Amino acid sequence: MRTVLVLTCCVGLAALAGAAQQNNNNQQPIKKKGGGNAPQQGQVVTQQTGKKFKTTGTGTGAHVQNFQQPNTVGGSNKAKFHKTVTGQSNVSSAASKTTFNKTKNINVNKNITVNKNFKVQKFNLGNRPSGKYQAIKFNQNYKIAGAQNWNGSKYVVFKNYHPQWQNQWWWSHHYNHIVVVFGAPYYWDAGYWYPAWGYDPGASYYFDGPIYASNPEMDPGQTVANVQSALQQQGYYQGDIDGVLGPQTRAALAEYQSAQGLEPTGAVDEPTLETLGMV
Repeated sequence: MRTVLVLTCCVGLAALAGAAQQNNNNQQPIKKKGGGNAPQQGQVVTQQTGKKFKTTGTGTGAHVQNFQQPNTVGGSNKAKFHKTVTGQSNVSSAASKTTFNKTKNINVNKNITVNKNFKVQKFNLGNRPSGKYQAIKFNQNYKIAGAQNWNGSKYVVFKNYHPQWQNQWWWSHHYNHIVVVFGAPYYWDAGYWYPAWGYDPGASYYFDGPIYASNPEMDPGQTVANVQSALQQQGYYQGDIDGVLGPQTRAALAEYQSAQGLEPTGAVDEPTLETLGMV
């Protein structure tokens, strides 16, 4: 009898132990092959936009996910672009809206109009220009900006120009025609007037470069004054007719030249005088 009771207790204990082991096995997580515990690839909808983004599955925790965000337009992701502004040296604010020293847009097939009605005049310019102009300083390394890009044989003088400083004796022995305009000496060479730097060390110049004239009887001041008059008649120039090739006159020249299909030199050159009817 005692033996039977012992056997019954052993069987019961064995049954209880088996049930407990089965319960523990049911509570263990099922491991996936090769995936570890990383989150599955799926879709997440953001609260801000409602847009769907794909998860990459590279997060390191239950709440860390990396999104492959699409390109966005506007907001903080909008690219900012900065315009490059090219300065215009020696050009006044009144001339800032012109094409002077800027990239030109010329119709090469455009017919050039020549003004056949313009009459050359002789203006009373006085001895000195007004105080609104600033004199330039001598620079032996000076080159005319943009001249290397001007096409045509009639612009070679601008490409090759460089100022030189010589005394009065030297200028007088090398050039036959020398005139003084606004107290500044100019020498004549092959159709152009040039500043004779050093002829009078105290002279003031307001443009450093060649000034084309049809003949030496037209000094630089009268030539520029007639150019100003011609441009004024056509609505390109609103300044004074004072014979000074200052920033406003040069800007008006560049606008006129671009409109005519010429190189916008901003200078008094041969093609410009031809279209203005001064040659």
